[in-house]
Amino acid sequence: MRPVANGAAGTGGWCGPGYTWPADLAFADVDPADYVALVIPGGRAPEYLRNDPDVQRIARHFFAGDKPVAQICHGPLITAAAGVLDGRRTSAYPALAPDIKAAGAEFVEGEAVVDGVVVSARAWPDHPAWLRAFIEVLRTKAPVS
Repeated sequence: MRPVANGAAGTGGWCGPGYTWPADLAFADVDPADYVALVIPGGRAPEYLRNDPDVQRIARHFFAGDKPVAQICHGPLITAAAGVLDGRRTSAYPALAPDIKAAGAEFVEGEAVVDGVVVSARAWPDHPAWLRAFIEVLRTKAPVS
């Protein structure tokens, strides 16, 4: 896992209430080909990050390459903005149901919705089921060699 920022490297990263760590890579500098999977966390940050063209580029790479993606809570706002949800099934924070439908996807109220290599969930209470499902996808699509 590598924290990245939507500005210059070192300008921040957020990990839960009251915890930060320095980011050492800007989204513009990310080569998604260097990674086997993408995790898009929730919270409110995706509302802002979805407008970053480099964040959209990164998300599109994983969908185009059929690489594992985990998204939770407000995370699907990023994949919706990247234009990769059309025809998919996804969970998200329930208030996002209209956004998911507008992106052409089916909103599913579930703790671990698996659609191919994409695993989604509603919010932090779904973490155990969401991560179990994502680990199974990783075992199949991105096994450790």
